[in-house]
Amino acid sequence: MSIDCYACSMNEQVDQLPPRECVHLEGGWRVAHASNSTLPGWLVLVPMRHVTAMDELSAQEAEELGLLARKASIALKAATGCTKTYLMLFAEAEGFGHLHVHVVPRMPDFEPEVLGPRVFAFLTDDDSSWIPEGERDALGLR
Repeated sequence: MSIDCYACSMNEQVDQLPPRECVHLEGGWRVAHASNSTLPGWLVLVPMRHVTAMDELSAQEAEELGLLARKASIALKAATGCTKTYLMLFAEAEGFGHLHVHVVPRMPDFEPEVLGPRVFAFLTDDDSSWIPEGERDALGLR
């Protein structure tokens, strides 16, 4: 665990987390709904131990990641009606170096300006436009 790591601090309290922060827990992974998203269903897959790059995952963690990404994609199709999901990994933002994989619903009505990597337009620092906690909890429970 890293002292200044948001993901590790959340992982330490996994038993007390609301549904939006622990949508699913399986193997060495936790699924959470992104807090700074304006797009319902923007999920992140977070390893339970502190790693910062794919090559640091054990073979088992890597296998679990692939299966979990598939399960998350199936769940997002059912919950949001998306046509497919985008998977992305950067782990570069200040305070968010802990590896986390974005699983983002690609909605059928997306305009060209938010397709592909431009989907990050749905993340913002403006907390007044984030998906409300109650809605993220309800999505997590679905």
